[in-house]
Amino acid sequence: MSVLVVLVGCGNMGHAMLSGWLTSGKLKPHEVFVVEPNEALRARAAELGALTGASAAEMPKETAPTLVIFAVKPQVMRDVVPTYQHFAGMGATYLSIAAGTRIAVFEEILGAAAAVVRCMPNTPAAIGKGMMVTFANPNVTKEASAFVADLLSVSGAVATIDDESLMDAVTAVSGSGPAYIFHFIECLTAAGEAAGLPAATAKLLAMQTVYGAACLAKESNETPTRLREQVTSPNGTTAAALSVLMGEDRLKTLLTEAVEAARRRGVELG
Repeated sequence: MSVLVVLVGCGNMGHAMLSGWLTSGKLKPHEVFVVEPNEALRARAAELGALTGASAAEMPKETAPTLVIFAVKPQVMRDVVPTYQHFAGMGATYLSIAAGTRIAVFEEILGAAAAVVRCMPNTPAAIGKGMMVTFANPNVTKEASAFVADLLSVSGAVATIDDESLMDAVTAVSGSGPAYIFHFIECLTAAGEAAGLPAATAKLLAMQTVYGAACLAKESNETPTRLREQVTSPNGTTAAALSVLMGEDRLKTLLTEAVEAARRRGVELG
């Protein structure tokens, strides 16, 4: 039995990642050991075929994982991480998907020589449409980085940064970003209702329009600017609306201020 990955914590994000690895064939069920004290969450992981235990003590004695993933709340990280310190001496790489927990925290607990990757996912990762951004300390090998990126890719797009301080900006854009989009959908729905549409119709139009536009922007070879221009006829309805959104850079200024507020808060919390 060869456990390649130890997944510590199997809540919504952990379970989504686990499901993606197993259904895509990235990992075989016997290659993952899930440590999850919650019985219901542990049973859910077992249903996927993964090896499970309520604590690290239940792992097979010969376990020497390639990767240890911490998918637990940031506030319990200092209590959880020390249990897995011995794997550092076996060449394991550690991956954290906990928001706000910096590499230095793991190096303090695991030792300065530990190989640590920090990842900022967002909630669409739960359906394989996420944005996963990573930062690795110098101890992480190219092979380990490639393995991590391959596993994360089942949850969405993967990008890397070379300066950990940029993680606050990442959090402000893609980590918190889904909430901005959800609020935009709320507002567009409300605007549709105000224009006379039935509530259900306004909601459908708002959601599908955001979804379709995002898919088109991702799949098209055109820039978002060019796509916007293609929708906008001179003196037409779209132009009238954009004169409100783009006049005096209103929307751009608002979003810039919002992202900066989130970034500053991330710095404070860190």
